[in-house]
Amino acid sequence: MTKNEIETLTFKSRINIQVRMTDIDPLGHVNNGIYFSYYDTGRLNYWKQLGEDISWEAIDKVIVHLKCDFIESILFNDSIRVETKVTEIGNKSFKMMQRIVDNNTGRLKSTCLSILSGCDRQNNVSIPIPEQFRKRVGDFENNPDYHHNSL
Repeated sequence: MTKNEIETLTFKSRINIQVRMTDIDPLGHVNNGIYFSYYDTGRLNYWKQLGEDISWEAIDKVIVHLKCDFIESILFNDSIRVETKVTEIGNKSFKMMQRIVDNNTGRLKSTCLSILSGCDRQNNVSIPIPEQFRKRVGDFENNPDYHHNSL
């Protein structure tokens, strides 16, 4: 997706992020590795909003691909939020789009595309995305196509 396409998406899941002193690198901005921690916080918030079980024993989805674009630096005094949405669901994987936005200016700071796969932890193999998860995402995103494998 292009920056313009990402800027036009509607994100129902939002969480404010506190920039910590330890997030800042010697150049005075948030270190690029920290962005992934911010995106993890956004994904966790999304799961909670869906009512997903967040226990380690219940995890049945794993990240198999990440692509992050750094658009503007995040500085220590910036007020930011992470916005998260599911954009596609296939048979065994789904895509999440996330963005970091400045709360004061509305400017886009970064974007992240994640691809997650259903996972059978015991056998270490991919599995279909559970129907219950599809329904929760479809209801949350107001997209009934997610209720079944339409991709």
